[in-house]
Amino acid sequence: MMKSDEKFMRAAILEAKEGLAEGGVPIGAVLVEEGSIIGRGRNRRVQDSDQLMHAEIDCLRDARLTGGYMGTTLYSTMMPCYLCAGAAVQFGIKRVVAGEAESAPEARKFMESHGIEVENLDLAECKELLAEFILSYPGLWDQFLAECNPEIF
Repeated sequence: MMKSDEKFMRAAILEAKEGLAEGGVPIGAVLVEEGSIIGRGRNRRVQDSDQLMHAEIDCLRDARLTGGYMGTTLYSTMMPCYLCAGAAVQFGIKRVVAGEAESAPEARKFMESHGIEVENLDLAECKELLAEFILSYPGLWDQFLAECNPEIF
């Protein structure tokens, strides 16, 4: 893991923890361009009562308005799902760095097939944050998964 990857993943983890403190699902993301964070987000599905407000989508909404994010890197505490992977492809993100990939590994091949470099840091902290949430709020996690394609999960 590069030192910059560690720095930016820490920022994504902070977003996840802030989301958890707000009563939400602890998934966080940051978008980085040329060594600077240009967008931050966290899963706001619970807070906003909006099943589309995934951490990566919230992060992209927070980033400056442009015609795309060519050459950027998206850091997420969890491997992006198909919705967020599609957004990464759509907006020209060149690299995705995930804190963990056990929870939703399916979209990795989709992103790679569209030329996105994908890296899984396999961080215990990201896995533990999600595992603790699932144990504490199993019904909420099941509801979160039910909004996804049932054939995937």
